[in-house]
Formats: sequence, C-alpha cells, structure tokens
Amino acid sequence: MGALSWPSEEELNGIRKIVSEMAGRGVEEVRVAISPYRICPLGAHIDHQGGTVTAMTIDKGILLGFVPSGDTRVVLRSGQFKREVRFRVDETQNPRQIIQQNGAVHSNDSSSLQEECGWGNYARGAVYSLKSRGNELPQGIIGYICGTEGLDSSGVSSSAAVGIAYLLAFESANNITVSPTENIEYDRLIENGYLGLRNGILDQSAILLSHHGCLTCMDCKSKEYKLVHPPKLQKTYKLLLAFSGLKHALTNNPGYNCRVAECQEAARILLHASGNQGKEPLLSNVKPEAYEAHKCQLESNLAKRAEHYFSENMRVAKGLEAWASGNLEDFGKLIAASGLSSIKNYECGSEPLIQLYEILLRAPGVYGARFSGAGFRGCCLAIVDADRADEAASFVREEYFKLQPKLACQRKPHKGVLICDAGDCARVI
Repeated sequence: MGALSWPSEEELNGIRKIVSEMAGRGVEEVRVAISPYRICPLGAHIDHQGGTVTAMTIDKGILLGFVPSGDTRVVLRSGQFKREVRFRVDETQNPRQIIQQNGAVHSNDSSSLQEECGWGNYARGAVYSLKSRGNELPQGIIGYICGTEGLDSSGVSSSAAVGIAYLLAFESANNITVSPTENIEYDRLIENGYLGLRNGILDQSAILLSHHGCLTCMDCKSKEYKLVHPPKLQKTYKLLLAFSGLKHALTNNPGYNCRVAECQEAARILLHASGNQGKEPLLSNVKPEAYEAHKCQLESNLAKRAEHYFSENMRVAKGLEAWASGNLEDFGKLIAASGLSSIKNYECGSEPLIQLYEILLRAPGVYGARFSGAGFRGCCLAIVDADRADEAASFVREEYFKLQPKLACQRKPHKGVLICDAGDCARVI
C-alpha cells in the first residue's frame, strides 16, 4: 500500500479558512480532527454479542476543523446541513431516546430527531458522554464539519466517525488526554446511551485503532485487539464501495435492534439449557459445544441468528490466517461467505442491496464482497485486484443500472462505485 492520500492539503486548507472566518482567528490556530470511515471485511453483526471482528479504515471520512471557543459556546456549521448548531457545554444534555424491551425506540425529541440525528445530536452526545464520566469541559468549540465530497456515507460507519471527530475536538480544546480504548467507550455511550442505537463497538474500534495497511482484529468481549499486517501480499488490492441509493436512519428501522434482541434471546435459551443461566445473555458466553448440543431448542429465527454468530466467528479466525499469509483469494472467499450468511441467517438486506452484492461477486478481479455496515441500507464492499479495479467498478455501475435504473440515477455520476485505499486511525492535526 502506498502513502496516505487523504486528507489532501487542499482539503485541510479549505477547512482551516472556513473556521478562521467563522471564529475571527488565524488559520494557524485551526486544528482539524480527522476521522476516517471504516469497512468490516469479516465479523458482520457479531460485535454486539461479544464476537471477534475485523476492520480497516479507508481513505475517506469526516473532517472537523475547529478552534476552542474561549468560553462555553459551541458553534457548528456543516458542509451537508444548512442549519447552524449552537449550544453551550454547561447545558444539561439529556439522552434523546429510550430503548424499550421489545427493541423499539422512543424519541425524547421526535420533532427534530430526523434532522439532528446525524448533525446536532452527535456534538451534544459527545458533551454528554465526556461529562457523564466526570470530565470537565470549560470550553466549547467553533467548528465546521464535512464528509468526503460526493460520497454517500451509508454503510461505512459515518455516524461513529462523526461522534469520534467531536470527541477528539472537545478533548483537544479542553486539554483532556484520552486513550483510544477510552474513546471507544465514549463513542459507544454517544450511540447507545444518548441516541438509543443498540450497536456494538466495532465501528469505534476500527476508526480509533487501525493503522495503515493493517487489518484490525478485536475481541469485543475482552476488548483486546491486535493489528495484523500481512508479511507480503501475493497481490496488491483496492477496496470497492458500491452504493445502492437506499437511504434511511438506522434508529428508525426496527430491524437492527430486533436482530440484537433475537441474538440475546437465543443466548438466554442456550445458556439456560447448558446450566449457565446466570451469565449475561450474549452468544459469546455460549461455548460452541453447548451451541451444537442445544441448538435444536431454538425456534427458526433464533436458530438462524445463532448460526450466523458461530459461523461468522469461525470465518474471522480463518480470515486472519489468510490475511497473515497474504492469501487474498481465500480471504475473499470468506468475505463472500459472510455476505451470504448475512442474507440467509441474519436476514438483513433488501432486494437492491442483495442484487448489488451478487453483481460484485461476478465483477472481474473481485476476491469477495458483502454488505457494509448494518445491511439495512445501501452499501456493499469488495476487495479487488488493484490492476482490475477500474474494470470492476465499470462493470458494477453498468450491471446495477440494468436492474435498478431509478436507484442508480439517484447516485451522483461515477460516485455510485468508488475505488478506495486503506486509511489510518482517527487523529487531530
């Protein structure tokens, strides 16, 4: 893999100029939080059950230019949203949503949730998260946030990238030293405690722990992680991101939280059957042999969720071996199998997304593909031979247009399929 190409000096200078004008400060005073998007080659939908996951960042993401405000004010503008966000760090921030037992989500701010879900609420959530753990925030920030231009960020963990960018900015402005593993917990608190999304820690871990060219592997139960760098790849690779055009807010889709609840119910039944009912109902607390012995007690949907968990954990283990040996062909086959299990066993995806997955698997030079993110909206990822990346991207654009012309036309020209490189970890410069 070559040197990092994102962010460019042109992008950084543009953001510094905007913040300088907003705050009336010199451009040399402007700091920039860099928070990349992530992909998850293997380990789909098992982080919330304490499984082992793999991830890497890409050379696209969130940039947040900022200066300390000098008082408690927070003033934010966005490259995506027109409305300016203003609040104070000494205001009390109450969680926006309450998760009910059935997996449904009730909003404490239904009138503005849709607009603020990816905008003002994440900055407020960062303040909530930091202050709830005893951090003092005497200063707010004046900032401008934007994502990679022209990129539909669904499925690449844009929400976690935004939350982490705000955490880094508030910490930097207030001279708070926080380790990457602590920030994983802080961002989890934004999404779980403040916004009401029942996801795990895969996204935050990837964004905060990744290193360029490495595959990040994390045990979501023990929180232990390692970076796996192949001794020498047999071939060079690129990453393809293919967008279906489907969009919706994850907290508004009951499917995601429902799947989490089903995994927990499967774990509860298996733990009870194996005499371990005192343990927390997570599938990572169920031994593989106990699953094999008692899986017949699970009704159909719960059996599928458990099968996905245990088979995906096995694919992660095999995938780490393939990556460490530089075998992209075997690694890709495991990614494709992960995608199939997400469809058949975890039962996520929609017709357009499944069609996109199948097109990617037929594309020239593609080693493997699967949904990216939760799989309830519009993105697939693939690993492709670097020499055939352009050919593969053209093939996917053409074939997807034949099946979904209306959705394909909603994407910007040549932005429906992007060719990416691996990225680095989140940081402030």
